[in-house]
Amino acid sequence: MYQSDITQFINQLKEQKPSLEEEQRRGRALLWDKQPIDLDERSTQQKSRVSQTPYVYYQNF
Repeated sequence: MYQSDITQFINQLKEQKPSLEEEQRRGRALLWDKQPIDLDERSTQQKSRVSQTPYVYYQNF
């Protein structure tokens, strides 16, 4: 059965480092998998933000 060079490389990599998939899952969970947003808390955070002036370099003194 034919296997491309990339498939062979990935299979060799998985054989050399069996914990690779688990490390990938932990990395994904750390960076991408987020908890659901609490809408009440988000509303409170948005209301408590200080609005930015249209031109940030100009200060009204």
